[in-house]
Amino acid sequence: MTRVITWAAALLTCAGSLRAQAKPIDTEKSTMTVRVSKAGAFSAFGHDHDIAALLSGGTVDLSAHRVELRVDAKALRVQDRGSSEKDRADVQKTMLGPEVLDAERYPQIVFRSTSAESTGAGAWRVHGSLTLHGTSQPIDVEVLEKDGQYTGHAVLKQTDFGIKPVKVGGGAVRVKDEVRIEFDIRLGGK
Repeated sequence: MTRVITWAAALLTCAGSLRAQAKPIDTEKSTMTVRVSKAGAFSAFGHDHDIAALLSGGTVDLSAHRVELRVDAKALRVQDRGSSEKDRADVQKTMLGPEVLDAERYPQIVFRSTSAESTGAGAWRVHGSLTLHGTSQPIDVEVLEKDGQYTGHAVLKQTDFGIKPVKVGGGAVRVKDEVRIEFDIRLGGK
């Protein structure tokens, strides 16, 4: 009986130390940027869009190769350098509104890893699930680590998440279905 109790205590201690290896994301220094390009016959009259936000939370467990990242959809901000404040505000309103992200109904964007494989020194391909606009889809993320900073990107199609790419002028100017998500992640000290 003592042997069983000792084994159970050792297992619980081991499990506790494994959980302790998960480090929080530094939400003051970790960012996500979405790059949306234009398309269409009159695309020269449209704008590419850069949209950024700080991550709102998440953890990274290096030993278990697990990652969870969260972004508050309402925190996304249109950056679009070279655009007027009015144009940025219009794009912001459309992006957060029911036509695109519908941030009132779907306030969180979440990525959860399912596995990871090394692709070279300090490089990984992380497989996981992205929940966006109330829909979860598998996605692969390319990751590079240098001095404790994790950068990378993923490419996705808006239509895979039930988002219809915005069109104006009967489609003469529209955003591409495919968008690129880039991130820069720093871990907290705890």
